[in-house]
Amino acid sequence: MEKLDENMNILYSESKDITWYTPKSGPLRVSGLAWFEEEKLYRRLPRKPHVEIPDAVDRLADCPAGGQIRFQTNADKLIVRVKLTGKAYMSHMAATGQCGFDCYIGTDFCNVTRYELAEKEYTIDLFENRKGKDVIPITLNFPLYQGVEDVWIGVNKEAQVTPPSPYTDKKKVIFYGTSILQGGCASRPGLAYTNILSRSINLEFINLGFSGNGKGEANLARLISSIKDPACLVLDYEPNCENTMLYKSTLPEFIRIYRETNPHVPILVVSKFPYAGEIVNKQLYNDRVERLQFQRELIQELQEKGDSNIIFMEGTDLLGAYGKEGTVDGIHPNDLGFMSMAEKLEPVLRDVIKRSGISL
Repeated sequence: MEKLDENMNILYSESKDITWYTPKSGPLRVSGLAWFEEEKLYRRLPRKPHVEIPDAVDRLADCPAGGQIRFQTNADKLIVRVKLTGKAYMSHMAATGQCGFDCYIGTDFCNVTRYELAEKEYTIDLFENRKGKDVIPITLNFPLYQGVEDVWIGVNKEAQVTPPSPYTDKKKVIFYGTSILQGGCASRPGLAYTNILSRSINLEFINLGFSGNGKGEANLARLISSIKDPACLVLDYEPNCENTMLYKSTLPEFIRIYRETNPHVPILVVSKFPYAGEIVNKQLYNDRVERLQFQRELIQELQEKGDSNIIFMEGTDLLGAYGKEGTVDGIHPNDLGFMSMAEKLEPVLRDVIKRSGISL
């Protein structure tokens, strides 16, 4: 039998061999979920937003993509206990990426949870019998495509658990986009491109990718505008716009709304990479090129009107030298594709972040 210490919010096992911690209080820290401190929910948007949002976006917000549990410990043994909720949303994606947690020690991958996909609860040893008693930094990345009702972290009873090292700055790097941003189809959570970037840029990253439903709605701009302490906003939602007209109508309005409350926050607009289908479908190519030209002209126009903190990045080469083999289905990146995206984005993103006065 187990019981919760109401003062320390630690779950103790009856045998006292393992001490269980909840991320809902210290010393564990949850990052990447912008409303977590207010609501204590593993969710990417508020439970009751102050504006109306599409039902599909509301459901996908229960998938805590980009969320991280961070702490330091000298533990010999590390266990994660998870209670999942809802359904897995990406059928052609590995279970470890959809529903699993993965574990990093510093920037080095350590392990990922493996279990039967039909299970809604699991307890997994992430490591045991670790040699040495040195304190190590731990990051656990939340699942990308299934909800998490609760999670506990277990360590051997003698172990110390302390808060993580601080970020370079309290400001957050905010991404808004599509299933590609959400992490489809990474083999595990740490290989979604925002999580890759978070291991080289010591800031909190907010992943607001909504599979098939990041369409640039005005109310999403209003909701994202309310996130405190933005270092920058990255708009990568072009692939979810079914037609060029939709993108042309939403992007200027999204930027305008965000600028009402964040007039000087750097905004980076990223265009899409080519889909494999362009090889047989000329219209896909024509649509992408038309949108590419539209984005260039829009950003140039806004810059000429005085917005010096809006930047455009052409995404044509985001998948790099291995672009033809960088996706699972011609659209969603595999791990190779995500690594290339992070490598291409990092230098541009660093320059954008510096505009917020942050020295990386």
